[in-house]
Parts: sequence; C-alpha cells; structure tokens
Amino acid sequence: MPHNTRDKILIAAATMLGENPTTRLSVRAVAARAGVSTGSLRHFFPTQRELLDTVVAGIYDVDLPDDPMQDTARTPGERLVACLRLLVSQVGTGDQAREHWRAQHDAYVAAPPSEGATHAFLALERLAVHRVEKWLAVLHEEGALAPGALEHQARFLLTVVTGLLTERALPGDQARLEFEAHTLATAASAVLRPAPGPA
Repeated sequence: MPHNTRDKILIAAATMLGENPTTRLSVRAVAARAGVSTGSLRHFFPTQRELLDTVVAGIYDVDLPDDPMQDTARTPGERLVACLRLLVSQVGTGDQAREHWRAQHDAYVAAPPSEGATHAFLALERLAVHRVEKWLAVLHEEGALAPGALEHQARFLLTVVTGLLTERALPGDQARLEFEAHTLATAASAVLRPAPGPA
C-alpha cells in the first residue's frame, strides 16, 4: 500500500533520527529525504518542533523487534540487562562511539544549543526514558521490580548507560566490555526485588 505524503514525511524524519540522533530535522532536509516539497511538509507540520514532537510520539509506540523483555524464559534480571545492552550497543565501540560523542558534543556542548537543538535533545531524552519505563512496567506487573517511581528508576538506569557509552568512546581494551556486562547487571539488581531464596 503506498504511503501518503504525511507518512512519507514522518518515515523520512524518523529514519534521519535513527541514522543520527543529533541530526537537525530541517524542513528542507526532511522534505528532500521524503521526496516532497517544503510547502507540503509545512502543510502537515507548520513548525520544526511540531514535526519532531510527532516523530518522537510515534516512536514511543513502536515495539522493538525481538524485544528481550518478552523472553520470559530468562530471569527478570537477565531480560533487563539484555534490554540495557541494546541501548549501549547502538553507539558501537572505538571510532564509531567516538563519532557518536563528537556529534553530541558539537550539537549540545561546544556552544550554547539553539532552541531547536534543545527541544530535539529533550524530545529524544523523553523517548529514552519512556522506552526504559515500558520495560520496567513489565517487570512491575510481574512483581519483580523494587518499590519506587518508574521514572526515577528509568533515569538511574539511563545514567548508568550514559556512563558506559562515554567509556566506549575512550581508549580501552577488551576487559572493559566484560566490566560493562557486570556494571549493567549491578544496575539492574539495584531496581529489582531480590530473588526469593530457597525455601
């Protein structure tokens, strides 16, 4: 079934964000990627902010393929660690991780970010928090999550992930990746109820 113009615009913008989360979704760039005129884009999304908010809101509801949280043959801790590893793996290692952080630095740190860049960063941050909250909500329903606000637990886990992403951009060796797995397991155990001991 062919996509309508609005769908083409949203697919193009979401693809651009997927390729580079720090990309600026300019009207011209998104319109060119979607193969539509800037006038058509403005008809559906009068402002850049409205376009970004619509794209991010749509991504909120997209389920990840092969979401590890759905693999109930694994323990809650194993599932949560596998989910967090998905987030960490998105930046790769070495040069790829350094390029990720270079783009983050240039977009948000090197100079005061524009209002558009700030809005984009906050929208993507909300998306990340929402994704982790969805995983934690599954564990909460199963009675595996420790008491606490889902948002606070999600932000704690994302802070750990951010630290690991930073480490991936720094010089290191293979031992760091083994430590990374231990760090994620420790973070997961901090938000989970202790497993019941033997009766």
